[in-house]
Amino acid sequence: MNIRKLAVIAALGLCTAGTAWAKDYKVGEVEIDDLWVRASAPGQSNGAGYMDIDNDAKAADRLLSVASDAAERVELHTVQTENGVSKMRQVEGGIALPADTEVKLSPGGYHVMFIKLKAPFAEGGTVPATLKFEKAGEVAVQFKVKPASHNPGMGHGGMDHGMMKH
Repeated sequence: MNIRKLAVIAALGLCTAGTAWAKDYKVGEVEIDDLWVRASAPGQSNGAGYMDIDNDAKAADRLLSVASDAAERVELHTVQTENGVSKMRQVEGGIALPADTEVKLSPGGYHVMFIKLKAPFAEGGTVPATLKFEKAGEVAVQFKVKPASHNPGMGHGGMDHGMMKH
């Protein structure tokens, strides 16, 4: 085989490997991928989790809750701006997932708040959790712990929810 063919085969292999992670978890018609948390900073007692949720169903669903033994309490949060000040607020009733729509939980918006961590989130590790959907049911997932410096876009006003304390 010549070098060009090897390069094409290698590139196709990388593309295939990337798509293998495209949808990490599925329950009913809901697909969940890119679940991550940021590694804990020294003294940090809380952490934020993020993910992409794709509701492929023809009917709306709702992420009702997240449970994890990694923290004393886990809540769904969003960011609200009041009088020019951004504040995190717990989402009452869960996060709406319209039919045939993707909802991103990301810095500056919806996120999973792990409150009073039982142990720091260690870079390279995982954080087990269970997501509960109104219609699709429950699914066990793993959040990947990314470096503390991981910053895929700070969102509203540059707030970094993974580093905030409640």
